[in-house]
Amino acid sequence: MTETKASGRAFKFADNVDTDAIIAARYLNVSDFAALAAHCMEDIDDGFAKAVADGDYIIAGENFGCGSSREHAPAVIKACGVRAVIAKSFARIFYRNAINIGLAIVECAAAVDDAADGDAFEVNLTKGVVVNVTKRKTYSVPPYPEEIKRIIDRGGLLA
Repeated sequence: MTETKASGRAFKFADNVDTDAIIAARYLNVSDFAALAAHCMEDIDDGFAKAVADGDYIIAGENFGCGSSREHAPAVIKACGVRAVIAKSFARIFYRNAINIGLAIVECAAAVDDAADGDAFEVNLTKGVVVNVTKRKTYSVPPYPEEIKRIIDRGGLLA
């Protein structure tokens, strides 16, 4: 993931998307993340789980992943095939949970501001580059440290 050049489609969300919006608590009695993926974002975009494809991106505003510290939220996003979440900022616990389960996340406010739903994106975490292919705009972000890249590339801390 950290070296990828493949582009994916952007699904844009607003500020303060909480973990209950990512995966509602009513589904947390299911432990199969692939099964839970069918319900990802359904309370704020009921078509997301059917429309998202492997390699797509979530683009979001401030404080993405706020609320409960459940690791289900980043795990379900990853199970949907989302390559990375690009946001203006992340809730601290979501940030750690995402890295721990191997979901790439990137803070880049300029990319979020310029993005539209459906834009094609590419991310290279080794070089610290986010590209909005549709708008032909490139953004610099701090590259991931080696230890974080290894966690992401291996699919998570436990992997």
